[in-house]
Formats: sequence, structure tokens, C-alpha cells
Amino acid sequence: MKIEKKNEGTKDTVMLSGRLDTTTAPELDVFAEKELADTQELVLDFADLEYISSAGLRVLLKLQKVMNKKGSMKLIHVGEVVKEVFEITGFTDILTIE
Repeated sequence: MKIEKKNEGTKDTVMLSGRLDTTTAPELDVFAEKELADTQELVLDFADLEYISSAGLRVLLKLQKVMNKKGSMKLIHVGEVVKEVFEITGFTDILTIE
């Protein structure tokens, strides 16, 4: 998985590419703790994300809880495979997906 961040003041856009799974989810967790401490508006761009596992879902849930306290979080460019996982797990009711 590859993680890239674009900062615009208190808004951060994080682009993920590849697979968000058991192996890579801890990378995103550590990245979020280090790089997104001052973020008030978080945009996750999933245009190049091919797959997400339950480990990836856990990290997203943790991020959502953190962002609920200090701002907002939304997901953009979610592909069909990942969107289907969100629908099956009920994450479409938890996350803001555009």
C-alpha cells in the first residue's frame, strides 16, 4: 500500500493505493497518529485502493471516531469492490462516502 498526503491548512487529503489489509493497516494507523494530529477536515481518496479487509475497516472506524471529536472525515472515489465491502458491513451508515 502507498500513502500520500496533501495538506491545505487544517484540511488533509490522504490518497491510498493498493491493498488496505492485515499487513498494511498498521501503517495507516501509525501514519494517522503522526501525520493527522492537527487535521480538522480529513478526506480519504480511495481512487487507487483495490481492496480493504476487516483490519482496514478497524483503522477507518478508529479514524472516524477521532475525527468526530475534532472535525469531519469523508471518503471519495471509492471503487465498486471497496464500496461493496462497506455496504455488506454496514459501514455506509457510519462513514460519509461521496
